[in-house]
Amino acid sequence: MLCHLHISNFAIVRALEIDWQRGMSTITGETGAGKSIAIDALSLCLGERADASVVRPGADKADIVASFDVSTLPLAQHWLTEQDLAMGHECIVRRVVSSEGRSRGYINGVQVPAQQLKALGQHLLSIHGQHAHQLLLKADYQRQLIDAFAANNVTQDATRHAWRLWQQLKKEYAELEQSQQQRDAQRQLLEYQVAELDTFAPQNDEYNDLEQEHNRLSHGNTLLSQSQQCLEMLYDDEQHNIYHALSQAHSQLEQLSGLDSNLAGIAQMLSEALVQTEEASRELRRYAEKVELDPERLAEVEERLSQWLNLARKHQISPEQLPVLHQELSSQLALLTGDDNRLLQLAGQIGQAQQEYLTQAQQLSQQRQLAADTLSQHISRSMQELSMANARFNIALSTLGHEHASANGIDAIEFQVSTNPGQPLQALHKVASGGELSRISLAIQVILADKVTTPTLIFDEVDVGISGPVAAGVGRMLRQLGETTQIICVTHLPQVASQGHQQLFVEKYTDGMATETRMRQLDDEQRISEIARLLAGENISASALANARELLCAPVV
Repeated sequence: MLCHLHISNFAIVRALEIDWQRGMSTITGETGAGKSIAIDALSLCLGERADASVVRPGADKADIVASFDVSTLPLAQHWLTEQDLAMGHECIVRRVVSSEGRSRGYINGVQVPAQQLKALGQHLLSIHGQHAHQLLLKADYQRQLIDAFAANNVTQDATRHAWRLWQQLKKEYAELEQSQQQRDAQRQLLEYQVAELDTFAPQNDEYNDLEQEHNRLSHGNTLLSQSQQCLEMLYDDEQHNIYHALSQAHSQLEQLSGLDSNLAGIAQMLSEALVQTEEASRELRRYAEKVELDPERLAEVEERLSQWLNLARKHQISPEQLPVLHQELSSQLALLTGDDNRLLQLAGQIGQAQQEYLTQAQQLSQQRQLAADTLSQHISRSMQELSMANARFNIALSTLGHEHASANGIDAIEFQVSTNPGQPLQALHKVASGGELSRISLAIQVILADKVTTPTLIFDEVDVGISGPVAAGVGRMLRQLGETTQIICVTHLPQVASQGHQQLFVEKYTDGMATETRMRQLDDEQRISEIARLLAGENISASALANARELLCAPVV
């Protein structure tokens, strides 16, 4: 509930402190005094659009602070906890607007954007203006009222979930089906390319191995003749070879090292060189013996290399990339084949999802029908209590075709009313006047008060256009609603104002230089005078005072 409201330099308010009570609080005052100023300030505090015009002339900023007790508002508590803004059972909301039009919002001392103020506000306040009853004509609002009365949140959630799954599967199927022709053409190309590469079967590192083998085979004669020449120079030439020359040098140095030990190291190096030369000669001999002169194998390698190069050119890549490309194209083909399988799978899943949705939607329809029957009877009785003695109210449900189904179910809902005897039930927008709509809206609020957790309800002159017994009925109904919900009602009707548990008076004050609005709570005697003023105008008579006392003392029905 709203506990306290602080307003500073807002519009024509210099400073205002209001402590709000439980039950029904009525706000009255002279025309033009600014009876709705507190409601306008609350709207701004909870995220409505702000500009520099809301700042009192001459002030540097407007500052509005609203304190709430959220101990009985689980949705508000849950939202605050989710946003990491909870502060026990108290919630303090603040909005500051500078004279330049810049604004800042705070929740429990933490600065937040206006969107968050508005998101929290829907869990704290519900403001009904003079034209709020027009919502009753909207199909979505009618559905929300029935669902609130039916308390069918679990079935609603299940229906929405089933709907989302069904639509998601249908979307995926449509996208796959739409691209079917393109995939068929792509598959044909991939099948040809993969088959060609499967036949060729390129292996990793094969191309480099083939190039090396081709170099050996194509230069076989050169490799053989020159390796044999090297072998002759190293070891095989009987007259002059490197091994023989090294051997002679080694022998002489060994003899000389006996004369000078400094030569021993050199002799040792030559000894090692002889071993290396002999080993190199053996390896070279084995190499020469293995050199292939195989024209047939050379032709095979050249043919294979030619295939590598041709395929690489066809796919516009380097030959070394062919094995990777082969794997990629094979994977793409597998995916396309998988898409076809997915289409078949989706067709079955769509049927299952549709059936699950219809099952949930039909259950939701049954719950709504039961609620609609009961709610229709309650509203009819309430309308009769509000001086619509012959009125009948009915909520008609019909089943939509599958093409019109939605996440909200398969129901078309129409609020119908008959206000005169013999008149058939017709759609609300065709029959009910603005005043009748206002009374029906109020009746629904009272009925739903026991069904849903209602935040503070604010009625801003919703009683415009009614008087007499109707006004008395509205007052009693608001009083009844105030027994379970905090009600703040701006009114000009004595029959409504007198039903409040407490009454606030708004007055405009001027010193000739500046004007400001003030609001104060009335005591019992002051309430009598104010109710009398509402009854008789400025010239308050003894009978008006007596009538005012009678209204205030009248038992609550």
